[in-house]
Amino acid sequence: MADPATTPAFARRGVMLILSSPSGAGKSTLTRNLIESDPLVELSISVTTREKRGSEINGRHYHFITRKRFDEMRDAGDLLEWAEVHGNCYGTPREPIETALATGRDVLFDIDWQGTEQVREKMAADVATVFVLPPSAEELRARLERRAEDTPEVIARRLRNAAVEIAHWEEYDYVVVNDDLDRCFKEIRAILDAERLKRLRRPAIGVFAKGLVETLGQTLL
Repeated sequence: MADPATTPAFARRGVMLILSSPSGAGKSTLTRNLIESDPLVELSISVTTREKRGSEINGRHYHFITRKRFDEMRDAGDLLEWAEVHGNCYGTPREPIETALATGRDVLFDIDWQGTEQVREKMAADVATVFVLPPSAEELRARLERRAEDTPEVIARRLRNAAVEIAHWEEYDYVVVNDDLDRCFKEIRAILDAERLKRLRRPAIGVFAKGLVETLGQTLL
């Protein structure tokens, strides 16, 4: 007998899994772990108008484009979300996301609450959102300090921004607390597994179920 999971009746549409968190809550590590552990998950690659840094690879870290091209994409509705930060524009192109979802691949987003709101407005049925909270304000500060990447002034600004970001936690489908990285990762994996099994993401399952009903009904005649 054929494996049901490999038959067309069980084919599914991909999930857009959005992770948001304040800086220092562990979102980047969780994102990397998801990508590395599951070949069906790919990271959404944004377009940006800023200059490419020496260590960056076009198409891997960002798609680097001109401001003219960015404006064209934005005005044509080809961006699921976009923002301008310090004079540079960033956005998520729609076409590669649509292609991935249609072929049953899941797309992972590392964006803030404002970007999440824009994506949800355009493709709500495909989106599952997760907000990652730190275990405490003190631990969040300690993590930022341990990174030794920022000045005290930058850390203070990140903490102020964290208060703004965390205030939007209720707008998300799921909320996890990253007090233990392994447990938090397992919770996000469970969320993704559950979202993959939702009926609305498996349109062919209706045909399969209808066929069962018809076959069983004829058997009883």
